[in-house]
Amino acid sequence: MLRTPFCELVGVEHPIVQAGMGPFGSGSELAAAVSNAGALGTLGGVVRPAEDLRQQLALLRSMTDRPFAVNFTQPWLQQHPESFEIALELHSPVISLALGEPGDLPARAHAGDALFIQQVHTVEQAILAADSGVDVIIAQGSEAGGFGGRISTLALVPQVVDAVSPLPVLAAGGIADGRGLAAALVLGAQGANIGTRFVAAEEASVSDTWKRAIVAAASQDAVKVEVWDDIFDKPGNGAFDVVPRALETPFVEHWQGQRRVAAAERSRLQGEIMAAIQQQNMERFVPFTGQSAGLIADIRPARDIVLSLVEEATAALQGTSRRYDEKPL
Repeated sequence: MLRTPFCELVGVEHPIVQAGMGPFGSGSELAAAVSNAGALGTLGGVVRPAEDLRQQLALLRSMTDRPFAVNFTQPWLQQHPESFEIALELHSPVISLALGEPGDLPARAHAGDALFIQQVHTVEQAILAADSGVDVIIAQGSEAGGFGGRISTLALVPQVVDAVSPLPVLAAGGIADGRGLAAALVLGAQGANIGTRFVAAEEASVSDTWKRAIVAAASQDAVKVEVWDDIFDKPGNGAFDVVPRALETPFVEHWQGQRRVAAAERSRLQGEIMAAIQQQNMERFVPFTGQSAGLIADIRPARDIVLSLVEEATAALQGTSRRYDEKPL
């Protein structure tokens, strides 16, 4: 029931993609576990030095013989174009891009026998991506963790599906269980791109503190970190206008209320955040997390997460069909 044309295109069993998530959790161990479970695992390629990217891709290939993706952001590739070349050189089956216009990257991916997936936040961005020759589009709603736009998943996904049909569309934002996956399919998507649920996977390379915080969080605890724009410059050259969503921490709460002061101290705050990324303690500062945290009650192996998503989605779709067949409106 859940096998969609996206599965056929990419060569996976289940219409589920583990989101790239930058350097936060999406290492080779998590990506391999998701791919081995029949979904599409993703290695986060952002904030990885070239040699680390090579090592992680080589390790990933040694851990799975199934399709996987490597994910970049457009602002990262503006400054580190060698990362894209490494992904092609090491024959990544799928390359995905977020946070900016794809330009000629889809054509370059195709020349290297790779598929290209583009994440967008508006209908206009989706049309631009489709015209650029991408193979799959992720329509990411504002509920999502990390950098995102302002339109909800429920409103965005069907509009993007209509705008780019027959191009496959994946839904993202607010999806952490099988009911969300089922809803994505009903909206016309061919699958779901899921981040926060996989940050709380055993194999995710973030601290147990971050994972436990996700489990303990309510949806309203994942807030748009507007002060980010006061600390960091908006990237240009076709980058999308996005703001991160993260769990509220003392750092976030303090600086959200003092944005003018944050702008004046931006150099120091940039240093603190970049150090946190390098030292892998971002959970103390801006722990990117989506509103789906309110749906997550445990830390589980990635394989269990994938199989539960499939089982729950199947049950939800079958149950809905039976209810309305028995009780027509």
